[in-house]
Amino acid sequence: MEKLFDVVFEDADLLVINKPAGLVCHPTKGDQYSSLISRTRLYASEQFTPYIVNRLDRETSGIVVVAKNAATAGELGKKWEARAVRKEYLAIVHGDVIEDHGVIHAPLGKDESSRVVVKDCVRPDGSPAQTEWFVERRVKNELGSFSLLRVVPLSGRKHQIRIHLQSIGHPIVGDKLYGGDEDCYLALVENRLTEEQRRKLILPQQALHAEKVQFTFRGAEKSFSAEPEEWFVSFAAGG
Repeated sequence: MEKLFDVVFEDADLLVINKPAGLVCHPTKGDQYSSLISRTRLYASEQFTPYIVNRLDRETSGIVVVAKNAATAGELGKKWEARAVRKEYLAIVHGDVIEDHGVIHAPLGKDESSRVVVKDCVRPDGSPAQTEWFVERRVKNELGSFSLLRVVPLSGRKHQIRIHLQSIGHPIVGDKLYGGDEDCYLALVENRLTEEQRRKLILPQQALHAEKVQFTFRGAEKSFSAEPEEWFVSFAAGG
């Protein structure tokens, strides 16, 4: 049997998963292994009904919190809506980020010039969005200069981290939609990604990992974290 996922934590109410990159949260086809929710249903084996609390993009790896009953799902859903959750991501971006720390204030809205329906962009009439970042490490290898960032979204807009980092000239390595050539995204969706495009992307998935979430649940402080996959760790270390 194919491995379903790595379990970070589990009790009577919560199942915390380290989602692998490349796995969608909700199904796009019938295969029972093709989405995280279908895998959690296999894992639950009718012992509980899983509710995904926080979703990640297909190519983003990391912490996903799953409620094991409707009451818990409702409580946690309200916390996410109220922004009462601290989330930290790791991102490998192109280039040397000169400053050690910064906060991006840039409103986001639909990119009406794009062929990709789901693509957003920075635009003055968009919704307010803020992203804080810290440089963890600067990396040089035969492919160029890169920076490993710790990123804290201070708002919760779609594709926020990816768009904000691209907007300051440091797109995420492997990002097929915001990395500079959106045809890479279309090629992925249409199953026609070429070897040349793969080489330009450098990494097999976008280098964005949801490393940590922290929140208060029923009077107790909860903090969950998970390491990125080996390809991410190796590249961030300069390999």
